[in-house]
Amino acid sequence: MPPKPSITLTEAELRLMRVLWLRGQSSVSDMVTALEHTTPLAYNSVLTTIRVLETKGYVTHTQEGRAFLYSPSIAQHEASRSEIGHVLQRFFGNSRERLLLSLLGDDEITPEELQRLKQAIANTPDDAAPASEKEQD
Repeated sequence: MPPKPSITLTEAELRLMRVLWLRGQSSVSDMVTALEHTTPLAYNSVLTTIRVLETKGYVTHTQEGRAFLYSPSIAQHEASRSEIGHVLQRFFGNSRERLLLSLLGDDEITPEELQRLKQAIANTPDDAAPASEKEQD
């Protein structure tokens, strides 16, 4: 059984995961090349970081000749949900309401974003609420 993924990704880990989510199976050299124009990392840095990601359970590898090819073992949406859950727990006491109110109180929210949020809430079916919330109704 693979190890349980760590809750959070460092910035360097996230950069590599983005490469893997975009490109799919890649060697360390492929990842170094993919990062050359945005955030260049040395081969050894990529190798160390990808090994950490494998230990955390975010990637797996296969061997092709002498090269290891790394693939994401977690989809991007799963990783983002995990990160959001972590923020929700740490900063908002697992309260989605407090998180949303914090976002709505942000002075940088545009009227268009606010309208899309309102529409998303209006379009959410009543049966989408977790069981604990349904029991309170």
